[in-house]
Amino acid sequence: MGPLTDIELVERANTTLYETIERGDHEALSELWLEGQVSVVHPGWPVLRGRGEVLRSYALIMANTEYIQFFLTDVEIDVIGDTALVTCTENILSGGPAEEDGSVGPLIGQLVVATNVFRRTEEGWRVWSHHGSPV
Repeated sequence: MGPLTDIELVERANTTLYETIERGDHEALSELWLEGQVSVVHPGWPVLRGRGEVLRSYALIMANTEYIQFFLTDVEIDVIGDTALVTCTENILSGGPAEEDGSVGPLIGQLVVATNVFRRTEEGWRVWSHHGSPV
């Protein structure tokens, strides 16, 4: 098997982004984002700009989400030079605070269409922007 194509590398970076959120690993998540000017739009949130604001938003989500799982469908990837565009549907299953017995609270399903923009760096593909809109 030869070296991975840009499409395969971007697909791997995109999958890693969602897996990191599922694990609630904020430190690993911060390594996936570019330094400098980045942006994020979570469903129902305003545009957040700058690395600090973006990472703070994920810290809030992780702190208030007991369980989250993403099933990605309709994934399309385009690479032009050092920029990659990923569009997909996030089929999200999430749970609220744990019950007294320690089990996850009620699970809620949600559909979000997402656009993730990646930039190629010396370290690999890094997230430049994420935009999610509810469907």
